[in-house]
Amino acid sequence: MSRSFSADFSLHAALQGLIVALVGYASSVAVVIAGLSAVGASTADIASGLLLLGFAKGLAAILLSLKTRMPISIAWTTPGLALLATTGAVAGGFPAAVGAFIVTGLLIILAGYWPVLARFVAAIPTPLASAMLAGVLLKFCLAPFVALKTFPAAALAILVTWLVFMRFARLYAVPAAVVVTLGAVAVTGGDAVQDLSFAWPQPLITMPVFTVEALVSLALPLFIVTMASQNITGLAVLKSFGYQADPKLGLGVTGALSALTAPFGAPTINFAAITAALCAGPDAHADPARRYVAAVFSGIGYIFLAALAAVVAGFVARSSPILIEAAAGLALIGAFGGAMTGALQTENARLPALMTFLITASGFSLWGIGAAFWGLEIGWLAYLVFARS
Repeated sequence: MSRSFSADFSLHAALQGLIVALVGYASSVAVVIAGLSAVGASTADIASGLLLLGFAKGLAAILLSLKTRMPISIAWTTPGLALLATTGAVAGGFPAAVGAFIVTGLLIILAGYWPVLARFVAAIPTPLASAMLAGVLLKFCLAPFVALKTFPAAALAILVTWLVFMRFARLYAVPAAVVVTLGAVAVTGGDAVQDLSFAWPQPLITMPVFTVEALVSLALPLFIVTMASQNITGLAVLKSFGYQADPKLGLGVTGALSALTAPFGAPTINFAAITAALCAGPDAHADPARRYVAAVFSGIGYIFLAALAAVVAGFVARSSPILIEAAAGLALIGAFGGAMTGALQTENARLPALMTFLITASGFSLWGIGAAFWGLEIGWLAYLVFARS
């Protein structure tokens, strides 16, 4: 019998969850803004979309984590929004894009009732899931050191803070680094950041328009990219930490919330991959059964940030994302090390795992589908050839 939430609660897990929300939001909100702008959203549409995205992500994370007692982390579809940014406007403008968002959410619900997906995720060899996770995390783990070239003083301050706290107060290393990062962002952003004032974002309904062009060029690619690059990847990341999440429940909840919030300008939400590692790893809690608390508080954090959507978006959009990525990278170094250990510890699966890692880390993309999916597929093919020979 599972214990109550109050019995499982820990301050450290709660703090980790709030950091996950901040890092997950700030490290990619610029991509959301770019994607929505490209398909014709106005400033008011973007603020409305961010508001509803925050509520949808937060509600999904809280409901799924409490229901399953697993650290289910939710994110917006960053690869999908990058896809929107490259696709651009379609006939019908932003209302047609909203129609495509609704259709994408409905397709995700249908995918939850497709048993092939559940069997696919359950069959992923653990070394390959770990290698894929390591490949996804590599870019972020390099960010603190890449930032040294662009912002040497700020990046060094963040890195030194993290190292000092890791030595003397490990549990507070990432929070301390995040605080220094926010200060550095405020300083490097100059007057453009410091002159921001608070404003409540307002929900704004856009009546959807359904066009063949938007369904073919936006809805279908967005669905494929979200499933291949986010949902399958996110489920595989959870599996790499020993959690066997039910795809039907998660896809049903995220798909329904995506369809319901789309008229307010919000694109798709899905299982998270990178922030899933922060919630599902040992940094959230030593006891795997209590790590879901971090995911619940990440949901609370996303809802809080939704209320600050206008000012947070302005703060991040007017500053360099590399410093935010640096904080995320420091928080993920431990998860990266664990993933590499899991990928390489089985000798006969080592070559396929290395192929999975290298392809995923390469950033290779084909047909709009990201490297994580292809790394897993090609690595799996190598696994069938080498590991079972």
